[in-house]
Amino acid sequence: MEEPLVLDTLAQEEFAIFDNAAGTDPAALFAAAYRTFAGPVQGYLKARGLDDPEAVTQDVFMAFYPRIGNLTGGLQGAKSLIFSIAHARMVDHYRRLERRPQLTPYDPQHDGRTTPSAEDHAVELTGGAAAMLEGLSEEHQEVLALRVVADLSIEQVATIMGKSAGAIKQLQRRALQNLKAQTLKRNQANHE
Repeated sequence: MEEPLVLDTLAQEEFAIFDNAAGTDPAALFAAAYRTFAGPVQGYLKARGLDDPEAVTQDVFMAFYPRIGNLTGGLQGAKSLIFSIAHARMVDHYRRLERRPQLTPYDPQHDGRTTPSAEDHAVELTGGAAAMLEGLSEEHQEVLALRVVADLSIEQVATIMGKSAGAIKQLQRRALQNLKAQTLKRNQANHE
């Protein structure tokens, strides 16, 4: 493949900046490298299948900037450094992809399970607080709702229900015993 005989003026200026890099402002070198290689780097990354080649191109040049002070070899040295950074970013991208778990969307129409999930089973067993209290007397429901659900003290419940603290303790004990017996009975029926 032959080299073009005449380079456009802008490209010649970019090459000249790198050839006379000694004492040149790093920002000017960076700008020249970016104008010269941003397109080819982005094309390389896109051809290698990266998800976001524009963002990785920016990352490549952000990694290139601190190394400008140690750059040798003129334009070819900059090109080698930039593309080695781009290659490393591409390798990092694919390593991250290999470690990422493969996710598949859930489609209920393709769900071949014939038994209900454990969560559904647990919800059916418990049925919520209201369902658990259904078989209890009104007084037992009230004392458990105030003590457990509302998290009130025995004295507060006694005041609300118009009973003594000792009576509330007895009501709560009996309500819990009845609730335990009903729950055991329900669980046995579900397991048979």
